[in-house]
Amino acid sequence: MHELLGVVAAAAGGVLPALAWLWFWLREDSKHPEPRRLIALAFVAGMICVAVAVPLEKFVQGYLASIAIISTVVIFTAWSIIEEVLKYIFAYATVLRRREDDEPIDPVIYMVTVALGFAAAENTLFLLSPIAGSTAEQIIITGNLRFIGATLLHVISSAAIGVCLGITFYKKPYIKRYAAVVGVILACTLHASFNFFILQAPEETLLRTFSFVWVGVIALLAILEYVKRIHPRLVK
Repeated sequence: MHELLGVVAAAAGGVLPALAWLWFWLREDSKHPEPRRLIALAFVAGMICVAVAVPLEKFVQGYLASIAIISTVVIFTAWSIIEEVLKYIFAYATVLRRREDDEPIDPVIYMVTVALGFAAAENTLFLLSPIAGSTAEQIIITGNLRFIGATLLHVISSAAIGVCLGITFYKKPYIKRYAAVVGVILACTLHASFNFFILQAPEETLLRTFSFVWVGVIALLAILEYVKRIHPRLVK
């Protein structure tokens, strides 16, 4: 019974905050909201993505760890690339090619939703360990750090892909393909950079490092206002 309660608590701690953030970001597309079934599909796709990412990350970790000159930073960078590439692949396979993706803000919303689904599943896995044998204070600290930092990191990184797709929404197909590549590279760079700073930051400055994520959120909100104003007649 205790183990079951632990699993339920971890699932709630992972999924509910992600849903709260999802509600926040969906308000950015309140004038022409996406179908709920596609939002749900994108969220679930993000959660399933974790099941693919974790085995790949373990394999890469085992391979890189066997090379003496490989550092932890390199391993975390590889993980960042795996996660961002997979999130885009799952988004493209499930929602980005649908006719409902019909305005520049939509790719951003879908990428953010996939990212939050990924964060929900990942956070649940992270919380399972603390809940299993830690104090309530440790559980709260872990949950807050995941809520504030890691979840928003996934949002900002994946939103970078959506923004690139949104800015080129009315462009020719080959330009949109280039934009997708640039977006994935940018997402990987943002994700890997954050991981690097986390690894290098002393414990007492960890919260300060997380504050940079909030700066990214503010920047993203400003960029979204620009993306919303993109119309076919403004694009040559």
